[in-house]
Amino acid sequence: MTRFDEGSPAATAQTRRLALYGTDGAVQRCRDFSRQALVDWHWLPARDEEGQALVEDLLLMVSELVTNACLHAPAGPTELSLSWDGAHLWAGVADGSPVPPRLSPHQDPARPGGHGLRVVDRLASRWGSAPEGPGKLVWLKLAAPPGLRTS
Repeated sequence: MTRFDEGSPAATAQTRRLALYGTDGAVQRCRDFSRQALVDWHWLPARDEEGQALVEDLLLMVSELVTNACLHAPAGPTELSLSWDGAHLWAGVADGSPVPPRLSPHQDPARPGGHGLRVVDRLASRWGSAPEGPGKLVWLKLAAPPGLRTS
């Protein structure tokens, strides 16, 4: 798979894709889709509190990437992709805007907005964006919970 940068998943990685049309309900659909993939890939039920925290972090980061695409890309997100290679999970949100995301300057934490990519920056092992067709793919990488690695 070459859609992700920075240590892309192996060709043998399991990949799931969810096509998205419009922004209505997109965040919840993506969270539900991600949660089901995590069940299928044995991240859920979590083995311990650390594993549960990683699941919650991933669902939050997916929500943030989808929300950013809903707010800043014409027509919103077009696809959510998840790939699992046994050691790392990659999540990517494609949209139709070629403008790469960038971290906002530190803002007053009491004010809404502008914090999503900061959350991703703090929680993901790595994240970035890559051009894709007329738009881009914003991706993140997360290491598996301890004891779950299968590669």
